[in-house]
Amino acid sequence: MCLRGTGCGQEAPPRASRPAAHSCPVYSGRNAARSIGLPLCRRTRRPQVPRRLLLLLLLRLTCPALVCALLPPAREGRARLGHRFSNKSVREQGSCDTEARLASSLDFWTLSSAHLLAVLPVDPVKENYVRKVKNCIFSVAFPSPFKSRVRLVAVSKEVLEDILDLDLSVSETDAFIQLVSGEKIVFGSMPLAHRYGGHQFGIWADQLGDGRAHLIGIYWNRQGEKWELQLKGSGKTPYSRNGDGRAVLRSSVREFLCSEAMHYLGIPTSRAASLVVSDDEVWRDQFYNGNVVKERGAVVLRVAKSWFRIGSLEILAHYGELDLLRTLLDFIIQEHFSSVDVKEPDRYVDFFSLVVSETAHLIALWMSVGFAHGVYNTDNFSLLSITIDYGPFGFMEAYNPDFVPNTSDDERRYKIGNQANIGMFNLNKLLEALNPLLDPGQKQQAAQILEGYPVLYYTRFRELFKAKLGLLGERKGDDDLIAFLLHLMEKTEADFTMTFRQLSEITQSQLEELNIPQQFWALKTISQHKLFPAWVSQYLLRLKSNMNDSDSERRKRMTTVNPRYVLKNWMAESAVQKAERNDFSEVHLLQRVLQRPFQKHSAAEKAGYSSPTPSWAKDLRVSCSS
Repeated sequence: MCLRGTGCGQEAPPRASRPAAHSCPVYSGRNAARSIGLPLCRRTRRPQVPRRLLLLLLLRLTCPALVCALLPPAREGRARLGHRFSNKSVREQGSCDTEARLASSLDFWTLSSAHLLAVLPVDPVKENYVRKVKNCIFSVAFPSPFKSRVRLVAVSKEVLEDILDLDLSVSETDAFIQLVSGEKIVFGSMPLAHRYGGHQFGIWADQLGDGRAHLIGIYWNRQGEKWELQLKGSGKTPYSRNGDGRAVLRSSVREFLCSEAMHYLGIPTSRAASLVVSDDEVWRDQFYNGNVVKERGAVVLRVAKSWFRIGSLEILAHYGELDLLRTLLDFIIQEHFSSVDVKEPDRYVDFFSLVVSETAHLIALWMSVGFAHGVYNTDNFSLLSITIDYGPFGFMEAYNPDFVPNTSDDERRYKIGNQANIGMFNLNKLLEALNPLLDPGQKQQAAQILEGYPVLYYTRFRELFKAKLGLLGERKGDDDLIAFLLHLMEKTEADFTMTFRQLSEITQSQLEELNIPQQFWALKTISQHKLFPAWVSQYLLRLKSNMNDSDSERRKRMTTVNPRYVLKNWMAESAVQKAERNDFSEVHLLQRVLQRPFQKHSAAEKAGYSSPTPSWAKDLRVSCSS
């Protein structure tokens, strides 16, 4: 059955997912009418809706710009739907309501898949069973609601307000919980699962796709930004392979916390809006050793500008679907690469050049905070160069270039010191996917661009680590100074995060005297090495060459780039263990702390987040099982 009026041949949502009649925006009463600037009929006191606007509202195609254009001119200034409103409270706005505000309910808040479906083909098979899919980008797939009670346990106020234009109070409503748990879909949107392939651990894995994720629609916010909303852990799709379509509580807590933590560290990333947990039983063999245990199902609502990844293109090139490859590439360029002219014959080379540059930048940023992704396959590698798909990640504790957070990575392919090389491998696979669309000259050009990747990466890495040491300007020995310190850290197994943070807090006079107070425990560890005095001497000499600088300015500058808190595995594990007992207090504490990772936080200090790793956590392990 088709959605009426769309002419797209898509199945309508099941009846259970449709809003009740009283929630229809046209018939929600006088207050709702006033909130979007509609006049009331003098006789019936019902909203007077222009016919063209009525049609849009009935179809839930409520593009704000279009709605404003269709409203009567006298009301144009107030023709703002709830999701176009700004962050100001009613008290701040005043009675004239000239400023917009956040939506206080989901009644007028809309999502749409039309932007994608107008250009990108959908699998004609509508049944939801595991199969090989060809000649499309998406399959229609509805989330599978949990059978047990669902509980909202965490929400990002910033994502709700700054990205989704929703007042935090909306998260307390049943409608919100139904949306973010996959129980109901916003009417007018079509939930989709994306088809992609990829190289996993260096080997072509053929069709992969969204095996437990559902794209529930695109949201246009008041800044004019488009954000794609995706549920993770929301049930089976045609791409589930042998999986059950679910995600467990422990991995969902980690993804929710790390997505937001990375954002506040200034690293491009997907965001996490909410975390819901159920009592549904989900069985997992966490370490693939035959020990299958019962866990609880959970769902994270993730948002990103796009979920397309290298594997999105690889699958099309692999099966020779070149027209579709060209269509998808042009769509991605037009939507997300504004500096590339989609009409230019060299557009794919220009696109590739930007992805190469931004990938080098992203991995250098990861290295600057000691982050190891853990499973950086081409199917987890965003074309927008943002961090996505948080699985067996880890923030390095003791400095070790061979640090591997993922116990499933027997060959240590994704160790932290190899991430730049994996970036090169993945970019090469991207180029292989683009090659069928390139002429010989363009292929040569793109190959030269890829050859420049190591220089781009090292240049950015060097800039970031110079900033971490407070170095200004260019000096001949800067590379040696950075390498010398990392060598000492490796030999003494010094804590990566706290070494740089404590260098940001200690004074030059304390360093000069080699008198390291006990509070700087990470530096005290390095100071045991016999070459530490030599490094300090070189460092202090280099700091003297900083032009127009002072010790207080250096420390102030360094504390803005060297975090005091990152989501170390033991911190996440502590929160997970409590969450499994229905105590989400540490999840909330970590949320607050990691929103301000560069500022000292009394509760974080009490919890030991800037202290050495506790003894119980020395042998913690994470795996791909989630």
